[in-house]
Amino acid sequence: MNSASEYRVYALKFTAMARAASKPQLQTAYAAIAQSYLRLAVLAERNAKTDVVYETPPLRPEEPPRRRA
Repeated sequence: MNSASEYRVYALKFTAMARAASKPQLQTAYAAIAQSYLRLAVLAERNAKTDVVYETPPLRPEEPPRRRA
């Protein structure tokens, strides 16, 4: 199972917890956490399609020290 799928599973679990919670504060908190996991799933899918290559920038030639006025 990839990370996007895992995040969706967590979102479903928190959605179920929100529905089962008796206190409105818990319902709101669990629903917000579920939404966050759904956003993470979307980002994980997007990142899985991205190929990132980091290249070290070239070194700059030494500059002479600046004089203070």
